[in-house]
Amino acid sequence: MAELKVSDIKNVYEALPKKHADAREKFGRPLTLAEKVLTSHLDHWPAEEVKRGETYAFLRPDRVAMQDATAQMALLQFMQAQLKTVAVPSTVHCDHLIQARVGAEADMADALNENKEVYDFLESASNKHGIGFWKPGAGIIHQVVLENYALPGTMMIGTDSHTPNAGGLGMVAIGVGGADAVDVMAGVAWGLRWPKLIGIHLKGKLNGWTSPKDVILKVAGILTVAGGTGAIVEYFGEGTKSISCTGKATITNMGAELGATTSIFPYDERMAKYLRITKREEFAALADQYKDCLVADPEVVQDPLSYFDQVIEIDLDLLEPYVVGPHTPDLARPISVFAEEIKIKGYPDKLTYALIGSCTNSSYEDMSRAAHVAQQASDHGLKASCGFLITPGSEQIYETIERDGQLKTLEDIGGTVLANACGPCIGQWRRDDIKPGESNSIITSFNRNFQKRNDGNPETLAFIGSPEIVTALALSGSLSFNPMKDSMNGSDGVPFKLTPPEAPELPARGFKSEDNGYLPPAANGDQVSVVVNPKSDRLQLLEPFAAWDGKDYENMPVLLKALGKCTTDHISPAGPWLKYRGHIDRISDNMFIGAINAFTKEVGIGLDVVDQDHQKTYPQVARNYKAHNRGWMVIGDQNYGEGSSREHAAMSPRFLGCKAVLVRSFARIHETNLKKQGILALTFVNPADYDKIQETDTLAIRSLGGLAPGKNLQIELLHEDGNCELIEAKHTMTEEQIGWFKAGSALNLIRENSQKKQALKS
Repeated sequence: MAELKVSDIKNVYEALPKKHADAREKFGRPLTLAEKVLTSHLDHWPAEEVKRGETYAFLRPDRVAMQDATAQMALLQFMQAQLKTVAVPSTVHCDHLIQARVGAEADMADALNENKEVYDFLESASNKHGIGFWKPGAGIIHQVVLENYALPGTMMIGTDSHTPNAGGLGMVAIGVGGADAVDVMAGVAWGLRWPKLIGIHLKGKLNGWTSPKDVILKVAGILTVAGGTGAIVEYFGEGTKSISCTGKATITNMGAELGATTSIFPYDERMAKYLRITKREEFAALADQYKDCLVADPEVVQDPLSYFDQVIEIDLDLLEPYVVGPHTPDLARPISVFAEEIKIKGYPDKLTYALIGSCTNSSYEDMSRAAHVAQQASDHGLKASCGFLITPGSEQIYETIERDGQLKTLEDIGGTVLANACGPCIGQWRRDDIKPGESNSIITSFNRNFQKRNDGNPETLAFIGSPEIVTALALSGSLSFNPMKDSMNGSDGVPFKLTPPEAPELPARGFKSEDNGYLPPAANGDQVSVVVNPKSDRLQLLEPFAAWDGKDYENMPVLLKALGKCTTDHISPAGPWLKYRGHIDRISDNMFIGAINAFTKEVGIGLDVVDQDHQKTYPQVARNYKAHNRGWMVIGDQNYGEGSSREHAAMSPRFLGCKAVLVRSFARIHETNLKKQGILALTFVNPADYDKIQETDTLAIRSLGGLAPGKNLQIELLHEDGNCELIEAKHTMTEEQIGWFKAGSALNLIRENSQKKQALKS
């Protein structure tokens, strides 16, 4: 589908006042900004009263964005639907498959060679189905979306958990799995449980060393990685106006680390400035005209406790820089107490690497503030005391900071500039400076720091801070260095202190971009061929999953009972496995290899009850069960499936025979991904029942023929000693989602409906 024109957005904005008036009448009260955007994108109003956290609503997003790792499976699924073109503007961004090795030029050359088959597939499939294609090196999906597509008051879904980055420009942008993207691209209304609302009241103004990054690091410490689950985080208050548009995007980007559905800021002049400098002047003019529709109603700001489920107040005047980690983004503390904590907990104080950039912190402002810190050290004859890597967010950012000198300043202190891609942020980092298992500390300005996330080494302690703090620590080489109070010695031996960074939020001469890397799709894709080599180990055409056979689930072994945190990085690791994202069979060999076995405490190894083998990997066990036609279950703890939106964490279990996943609680995206693939996503009614499940149990789920919304299921546990226990499990499936289960997947239903429409036409 062609891109939205100014006239299209004008029509959208002109309709907002009436839609918002209708919503106020429906709710009987003023509206938050999140409610304004959601209600204006409803396919239809739910028949029942809208209740947060309960009511299932159907929405019509304005666009879809996909990154190359997830786009492979999304497009393979879309091809199964047998549709000619996408129903809404959609784009593919090639940013995940470029490995960081030595530097931008060499790494890009290697990536283009190694991933040629995948890039050719993505480009041809995009070209055929009306999808815009951003070439490798064009930039990281979220930065490119912010620069080109994000608009206040509009709505987008993206196949990446950090899609909420666009909330910095007043957009409701939600991370989803590929199957959700297929729904929207196929013209199907997209379902979402009505979110709860968390309000963040920002007072005061950022100053000194404090940056937008510190806002979200503090919020992560307050809410934790699960505190935002099922909620939209909405920022309000005078303090929002002191933060640049790209700074707001940093904050909303990392809202994904709270488990939040998305995060959003109200429209203001900082957003208008960003729209104008990114050549969207007409859109800025429209937003200015309808600005009252792009902020919360005044009553909400005056009395937030009456409109939000939870309100957090942060005084920016008092906020200081924060550092989070290791191994989780919610282990937060101000930098003033960090040095003492390092001593107490025995973290390695010597830094091996410092890394800035990524989709989270790669704006012109970020790079300029980091360069200001770097220049101070350079003036005193210093260079970075550890490895220092820089990842520009887009080609536009790269060309602009190269022109304006920030890039040279960062290189002069020993920085290595990487490709405009995700690189180390998502595990695409090949290190040769440490041995496997060697304990070391790194600090990044990225968004996620799970164990093994960046370099695959479980003993790398990854901490997160702002780009300016990371740069200061790179210069010192010490994790405990505090630039607000500590001095360093210049090359002449004279001590000096760094001064707080200063930098413009936007380039005075505008952005430079001679080749942004965008390829529009063919006007008519009928003549475009999409070829997948049947012998390829990178791409594999999909076969539909089998529909439910109408029988109860019986005689199911427990493949895995996961102990503690089980993220999508544990379920389907990235890093070297990213290359197989388009090949469901190959990538399934990584299934649960990072998960901790609750019975043995071993990683990635479980019991095969068929062969009575205790030392098989989980993929090996699952393949053996599949060969013996035995479905199996997974048992999990709290916030199961936290992290990335990668649907492979649901597709691989489905491919290898998983029937149900039973946990104490789910992360939002993963729960939906499981449902989309026809797996029963269940939670314990009594969380303590988790402890009842034994390694050799055989499980049964009966009365599936009576599966209905709100109706709990009975699960039978047959123990090895012959005793039998019943436990109760609940689900959140709607009638439509039960239809997905019965059809075998959501995609199967889309294809069936498409075939019916075609039959009627013919």
